[in-house]
Amino acid sequence: MNAAQSALNASAHNIANLATAGFRREQVTQVTTVGGGVTTSVSRAAQEGNALLTDFVGQLVAKNQFLANLAVFKTNDQMMGALLDLSG
Repeated sequence: MNAAQSALNASAHNIANLATAGFRREQVTQVTTVGGGVTTSVSRAAQEGNALLTDFVGQLVAKNQFLANLAVFKTNDQMMGALLDLSG
């Protein structure tokens, strides 16, 4: 969820600064870790300019990543409740 939030923050920052002269976009890189999960790093684009379409798509992807992770937490919570009901 933190990785999705980082991506959402970066794309929102990029969109908010479309008209800023000399602005270089933020880019978020996600790397899968060995034990599961991801790590993120934020960097600046090498060249000035915007990529509005990329940033809008990035927002949609981040939203869906966040929702998918939330669904995992909700399912886990429901399964724990069912397990406690069965054992009680």
